[in-house]
Amino acid sequence: MVFDVAQLDAQQKYQLLIGGITPRPIAWISTRSKEGVDNLAPYSFFTVASCNPPVLLYTQVTQGSGNNKDTLQNLLETKECVVNIVNSALLEQMNATSAALGIKESEFSFANVEACESAQVLTKSVKNAPVRYECRLREVVRVSDLPAGGQLILLDVTGIYVDDALYKNGTIDQQGIDSVGKMGGNHFSLTTNTIELTRP
Repeated sequence: MVFDVAQLDAQQKYQLLIGGITPRPIAWISTRSKEGVDNLAPYSFFTVASCNPPVLLYTQVTQGSGNNKDTLQNLLETKECVVNIVNSALLEQMNATSAALGIKESEFSFANVEACESAQVLTKSVKNAPVRYECRLREVVRVSDLPAGGQLILLDVTGIYVDDALYKNGTIDQQGIDSVGKMGGNHFSLTTNTIELTRP
């Protein structure tokens, strides 16, 4: 079956993209509002934009209201965040933080997520995340204002936390990190089995 994108509505395009581009890594992003409320939300349109300098990228899909989500609003105001990596032990708490809470409510409290101080930013970190990237806002690139359009958020990495048990011979243990990926709909993927192949 071949789909002509020009004949699809926004929801159809969205479903065909998230159902086929899988699994997607999850950026569990913590921010703090200018009033001091700690926010935590997952984003699965997420990747590395540059390694030198280290820059991460996530996408905010435009809501029907056209308003920014709390994460981006906080970033625009404070310029700081932490990208927490999700493992299987944190999966249900991560999913709970996708609930639509008011700007004055903290997802840390709502989902009973244990927080800790960060090293270089005021934003709280998820204490049990196996890897955490402390970041400052670099740039926001608006791709589209249409419903389900996107804004690309570029984040300069200023500090990286890796659980001591995972850092071996200068790399992060890929079996031990136990990352979770986002599939289409309500599905997630687990990395309980990995295959190592040497590049030719």
